[in-house]
Amino acid sequence: MINDTLSKIEAAIARVESGNSPEKAELVALLKKLKSELSALPVSKIDDIRSVGLFTEAAAHEATRKDSSLQLRNLSISGISYAVKGFEVSHPELVSVANEICMILARMGI
Repeated sequence: MINDTLSKIEAAIARVESGNSPEKAELVALLKKLKSELSALPVSKIDDIRSVGLFTEAAAHEATRKDSSLQLRNLSISGISYAVKGFEVSHPELVSVANEICMILARMGI
């Protein structure tokens, strides 16, 4: 699951139309750092990462569906928040890299 997600992120970065912009180069560098952080995680943390991914997928689903449920969206966002808090304590660098990636994508309008 993690490798599939990373592959999707890589493909999305490759499609960024800003060419060889500094943001794109920074994203590539951060993705490399993210891969390194993820590969260093103990196997016991894989389920925790999977939870973050599943809650994120649920939140995206609720945010984009036609008749979205505010309650379900809020619950999934709360799930993301709770799952990520555990990583902030045990793996602060991983969370920092993920936050940097999100901020760059937001600046780029993605």
